[in-house]
Amino acid sequence: MRIERSAGEGDCVLDQRNHQGKFAEDYVRVLASAAGLLVYKDDLDHDGIDLGFRYAGRAGYISSPAIEVQVKSWSKPLSKGPDLQFRGLNEVQYNKLVAGPFLVPRYLFLVVVPPESDRYARVETEGLTLSRLCYYRGFEGERPIASPSAKRQVPIQVPLGNVLTVRALRELVGAPTGPLA
Repeated sequence: MRIERSAGEGDCVLDQRNHQGKFAEDYVRVLASAAGLLVYKDDLDHDGIDLGFRYAGRAGYISSPAIEVQVKSWSKPLSKGPDLQFRGLNEVQYNKLVAGPFLVPRYLFLVVVPPESDRYARVETEGLTLSRLCYYRGFEGERPIASPSAKRQVPIQVPLGNVLTVRALRELVGAPTGPLA
């Protein structure tokens, strides 16, 4: 993506970090769209939440069930055994996901992307393929860190089995998982 500037100012492109982060948010938005969910975003990321997902209907006794998520992207994943070993949250960010109880459940969505941005998406005869996968991790029952620091990172294990799919996203939200109407 190129954005032309005035003569003499040169070209302006998204830097790698912003491009990667935007792709990660768009990746989960595509899954939400396929799942028939609404996506919402707060005016400011003041509470550690990037996106919210809501089912616009009734699921059992609940109307409009929802979740809120912090979306992170990662181009150089490290795994150990059955888990990804993520160190991209500082203690303050971690506490914003953990220090509940929350009325709306909170999750970390971790989108693993290729290191090269030109490999994020591929158009094929069958359709559009988004590269790599998104994983999720909930924090219910976790304890917040006393005296958190924005300078210290928190090691987080994200199970490789927690792949975010259309069905998994609907289950996390509490939406019916049958065929969409």
